[in-house]
This record gives sequence, C-alpha cells and structure tokens, in this order.
Amino acid sequence: MATSTTPPEPPSGPDAGAAAGAPPVPAPREERLDTLAALVRAQDELIALARQHVKVFDVDLSWGGWHTASRCEALSQFLRHDRAARLSVIVHDTRWLEASGSRFTALLTRHAHAMTLYRTGSGARAAMDPLLIVDDLHFLHRQHIDWPRATLSIGNRQRAMPLVDRFDEIWETGEPGLAGSVLGL
Repeated sequence: MATSTTPPEPPSGPDAGAAAGAPPVPAPREERLDTLAALVRAQDELIALARQHVKVFDVDLSWGGWHTASRCEALSQFLRHDRAARLSVIVHDTRWLEASGSRFTALLTRHAHAMTLYRTGSGARAAMDPLLIVDDLHFLHRQHIDWPRATLSIGNRQRAMPLVDRFDEIWETGEPGLAGSVLGL
C-alpha cells in the first residue's frame, strides 16, 4: 500500500470552495423565466450560491420577496459566512424600503459593515431592468420591471460580464440611500 508523506496541495480555482465545505458550483445552465414566482425562486437559488458578493439593482425592491423573513435570513447567513462577503444594492427609490422593508433595513443595520444601499443618480434613472448578480458568475436579469420575463444564468462568467459592467455603470451614479448606522449624526 502506497502512502504519501507530503500534504496535498490546497485546492484552487473556481471549485476550491467545494473542497472547503461549500456546496459545489452547479453545472452551467441558462433558462428563460416568465412568472414572478419563478423569478423569486431563482433569486433564492442565486443567493444560496453566493460566496463573495451579491449585487442587486431594482426600482425599489418591492417585488421579489426582499422583505420576507426567509430572504433576509438567507442574506444574513451569506454575510456571516465570510468577513469579506458583500451585499451591494442600488435602487431608484428607497421609500418602499423605509415604509415596508423593516426586515431588510434591520439587516442593513445588523450588517452595516458588509452592506451598501445606494439610490441611483440621474444618469441611471432610465434603467428599468432589475439585476441580481452573484459572484460575477451567476445572474438573474429581468428585461423590464413591467414584465415578468427574465434570464437566469448559472456558472457562465462570460455571459455575466456585460451585466456586471452594466451594474457597475449604474453603481457609479449612486448616491447615499439608507445607512445602516447613525455615525456622523
């Protein structure tokens, strides 16, 4: 029987997390979704895959279950999983969150070190295609807020990169939205 005295090399590459106890990255796939219920399930699936960074662009987060206990708990688990984990959210309007998103705003307070919530600047106010991007690898792209049609893509960085660039362009217009702390008051 052969034995080895040198320790194995630590895993590296895109599947390194799988060896460290994280679930393996699922096989790449893309699908079209056409109901709000399917979009909400897709959001939950993407958040479960998140390891480093979740990026969200929406009109106001009023659709999709962002205020639910299960969604906020999943986001909290993601943020607790790794000190470097980040949640970046940019919306056109924060009024819905202030009035009806108490769980989400509590999450922002609890994880202020890892969450940023911006309001879009004038240069991005015409954008009406909500995005959820996870680790610059997976995404859900709703073509327009008025229609439930969207594309879900898992494990295809090349397909995700144009949307990552779009998110970054929207993010660059950002103005302070809601803050998780009262520092500076």
